[in-house]
Amino acid sequence: MSHKSARSLITVLVLGVVAFTLFACASPAQPTAPAAAQPTAAAKAPAAAQPTAAQGQAPAASKATVGVILPTKDEPRWLQDQAVFQKAGWEPLFSQGDSAKEKANVEALISQGVKVIIITPQDATAAAAAAKQAKDAGIKVISYDRLIRDTDAVDYYVTFDSKAVGSAWSDYLIQQAGTTKGNPLYIYTGASSDNNAFIFFQGAWEKIQPKIADGTFVIKNSSEAVNLQSKPTLTRDEQAKIIGQTTTNWDFNTAKSLAESNLTKATAADKGTAFVLAPNDGTARAIADAFAADKDVKKYYITGQDAEKASVQYIIDGKQSMTVLKDVRTLAADAVAAANAFVAGKTPDKTTTYNNGKIDVPAKPSPIVTVTKDNVKKALIDSGYYQASDFKGLQ
Repeated sequence: MSHKSARSLITVLVLGVVAFTLFACASPAQPTAPAAAQPTAAAKAPAAAQPTAAQGQAPAASKATVGVILPTKDEPRWLQDQAVFQKAGWEPLFSQGDSAKEKANVEALISQGVKVIIITPQDATAAAAAAKQAKDAGIKVISYDRLIRDTDAVDYYVTFDSKAVGSAWSDYLIQQAGTTKGNPLYIYTGASSDNNAFIFFQGAWEKIQPKIADGTFVIKNSSEAVNLQSKPTLTRDEQAKIIGQTTTNWDFNTAKSLAESNLTKATAADKGTAFVLAPNDGTARAIADAFAADKDVKKYYITGQDAEKASVQYIIDGKQSMTVLKDVRTLAADAVAAANAFVAGKTPDKTTTYNNGKIDVPAKPSPIVTVTKDNVKKALIDSGYYQASDFKGLQ
């Protein structure tokens, strides 16, 4: 073969290789699974916690811009909140009842560069220092469900109408008492470190005090409350004296032990048909168990809040009288909307303010619903909050 022919052949071969390479590169890539097929935290969260468009959920802000801190994993209520925030794309941190851990969580979020922190304080006053750290770092602080006290570092308060919760308890007990007199009243409260415990109690006291004054109810388990029973409104210090004697510290075991102690000291005449002001569902079940086990208690009416599944079953079974539904879907949606507003450089909606001992904190309280055996299906099942299959004996 001549050199010329050899060069021509080589040229043809090279061109062929190049053409083949270009053809191969132009071939379609192998298809990949669509992103929508990847399960997310939102898909795994329970349906009961899903906010709906009708409840006005705002679209979640960027995952990296908002941090959430909740007080504990040990109460079902906060797991509901967790599920909703997870659906928004935010993975909450938990303080587990420890203010030091809460502060560490805030510092971790500051280091991550978040723009907004949503926090439910474990201790309303102790959380002030962590809130100030966040403010000093240029972060907006949203106090969630519980108000952080004694600081100007709180920008917004997302809450239910806590005073209305306490008022609903007293309304229920008053309705059950009717025109009868001398009904034994047992008062139980939340943690003295939680500002909400004071607001709940304030709402309850201001509603029921006239019925204590007229003899409808007789306080049986707090000498401080007896000393103050003629006062329609109480100062915070006066509330603190009563809470000091009646606190459950939001703890089931503490609540049951306190109730058992109260009943041991009470005479049979101080029991009979008892009226019990209990501060939330977990403590209500514990207190209800103590009253049910006392042979001198013939009947009892007991309040609660949070509409926990276990308490809904207690209501169906006649072991708990009522609860107050604070729809966390609504509350969390309000928190998402407030966070989005701050991220966008706007101001969240405000209808009122709450004084935290330092400033008036803007807020727009979410509504509450009283739930009894008579309306449990309408309030909790028909609304989509829970499924009928979650309960036994539901009519």
